[in-house]
Amino acid sequence: MKIQLLVRRFAGTFILASLLLAHYHSPNWLWVTAFVGFNLLQSSFTNFCPLEMVLKKMGVGGSCGCDEKKSGSSCCP
Repeated sequence: MKIQLLVRRFAGTFILASLLLAHYHSPNWLWVTAFVGFNLLQSSFTNFCPLEMVLKKMGVGGSCGCDEKKSGSSCCP
């Protein structure tokens, strides 16, 4: 799975979870929503995403044993 899709899924999940927690538990959970939104905004300008770095270190979304740039096609499902 592509890292960009995972980042979007994580962001969406965290935003929805923090909104639910803010509604039912404490408004302080909205800080999580603000943090996720800020990270999405800054990564659009800087191309630096902390979650992407963590996922790469965990081996998620890495290469599948071929160089996609050289072969010209994706070998990953």
